[in-house]
Amino acid sequence: LEAARKNDSPVIIQFSAGGSQFYGGKGLDNKNYAAAVAGAVSAAFHVRIMAELYGVPVILHTDHCAKKLLPWVDGLLAASERYHAKHGEPLFSSHMIDLSEEPIPENIEICKDYLSRFSKIGMLLEMELGITGGEEDGVNNEDVPLEDLYSKPEEIFQVYDALTPISDMFTVAAAFGNVHGVYKPGNVKLEPKILGRAQTYISEKLGDKAPADKKPVSFVFHGGSGSDVSDIHEAIGYGVIKMNIDTDTQWAYWDGIRKFEKKNHDYLQGQIGNPEGADKPNKKYYDPRVCLRAAESSTVARLNQCFADLKCTNILGGAAEGAALGPRLGGLPV
Repeated sequence: LEAARKNDSPVIIQFSAGGSQFYGGKGLDNKNYAAAVAGAVSAAFHVRIMAELYGVPVILHTDHCAKKLLPWVDGLLAASERYHAKHGEPLFSSHMIDLSEEPIPENIEICKDYLSRFSKIGMLLEMELGITGGEEDGVNNEDVPLEDLYSKPEEIFQVYDALTPISDMFTVAAAFGNVHGVYKPGNVKLEPKILGRAQTYISEKLGDKAPADKKPVSFVFHGGSGSDVSDIHEAIGYGVIKMNIDTDTQWAYWDGIRKFEKKNHDYLQGQIGNPEGADKPNKKYYDPRVCLRAAESSTVARLNQCFADLKCTNILGGAAEGAALGPRLGGLPV
């Protein structure tokens, strides 16, 4: 939220199942995903309250939901339906249903069922085709066959054709060589042109019904960390409207703590005693808020780069950085 305000931009904040459980508390029993549901709902309310003060529009989203995790999204969808009944909008903006490991017909049928329910309360569905390589949130796809990392235009059209009659509120996380994590240059080969070929193929199928820009599909770019800016810009040109970045922000957060510890090492070895004297207290150094703020500042700096790379700065036309905080331009209601 701080980075979004600095860049005068909307932002997507999303939660994974594991992240939601962590937010709720790892000491809680997560049977039937109860802790993950409660954690995500709690986080959603927290973001809504704080977005009002930061004055930035937020899309609240949940990330990869494999078939075994569907009860988690079911719990969140029920919460959104209750919230919608009272406030006229869903608690969450969208959910990702990731059935890329299932047969395509099953993937599409389940997504149709969820999109039908989502559409009744104005929610967006993100679905995945193909597999994002690498490892993320306990899911390891480091050894999947190479061909599974690249979606085919015919498959993307199959999804478009099945979902569009229900609602146009859906995005497709098509695979074009994406991987979670950061790897040495050359180990990951992105092919954004796959998205361009799919847009052309579907536009030709639609004929006169194709949109003027010939980009009927809204795509999602998974595994954005470590990607070359030229690949990011090319993907945006082919209709990518959302890019996930997690690994780079995890490193930025840790790097803030690492540098703080290095700078203040001699003040962090005990409660009492430092280079200024054996009886000098160190509380102002080991107070967790101090190192965590260093982590936050490091993360904001990395996110500033993300906003620039994604051409998402100075979007809202709001006050300059440093203006007094307060509700403005799209803070969401509680």
